[in-house]
Amino acid sequence: MDTQNAMETQKVRTCFTITFTDDQYNRAKGYVEDMKRHPNRIFWQGKKGKTDDELIIEQIAHRILSGFYNNEPFAAAKHIMRMDSSVNVQ
Repeated sequence: MDTQNAMETQKVRTCFTITFTDDQYNRAKGYVEDMKRHPNRIFWQGKKGKTDDELIIEQIAHRILSGFYNNEPFAAAKHIMRMDSSVNVQ
């Protein structure tokens, strides 16, 4: 492998304060309930021991941050109220 072209990775811990609607919550709740019927899906990696509410909120945050709710430029900004980051992550 050519190490000169290898991408360097870094860890950053970021905490987002988001807002969401009842419709977004209910849609995420339905998605989590559907995933429960499919225990072997990749969705479950790293989620062992999480409560339903944690899974639902994670799904909402994932959709906001990845642009699923963004139908116009900068639309995520209306959901993200605050962001705190730290580059000193171990």
